[in-house]
Amino acid sequence: MTVMMIVGTVVCAASLLICWAMTPVRDHPADSSIVSIAAVELFLVAYGLYAGVRQLGFDAPILGEVWEFWGYLATALLLPIGVFIWAMVDRTRWSNLVMSSVGLVVFVMVYRMEEIWWGSAL
Repeated sequence: MTVMMIVGTVVCAASLLICWAMTPVRDHPADSSIVSIAAVELFLVAYGLYAGVRQLGFDAPILGEVWEFWGYLATALLLPIGVFIWAMVDRTRWSNLVMSSVGLVVFVMVYRMEEIWWGSAL
């Protein structure tokens, strides 16, 4: 398991738990939920820079195509932004629950990106 996978797991799990905890507590999008999905977005930017440097070093993916990896990353980068917009439009307690999906979905996508690049995430 790579360091980036471990960091991603921690950030995504923290975001998921924070958003879940804020769902019954707040009747509007909680600031902590918004900050947690911003942390996921920041992690994804760092992950993208890390992957770019790795690719510039001629480290090619083992189990997939380069376009597949970058497609996953682009989609993952758009997810927190889209969910943030959702939360600003739907200002109810349920927007916290929708924001919790970012942590879970991004974790799965990072896991898949690690599989594509290294052949196995574990």
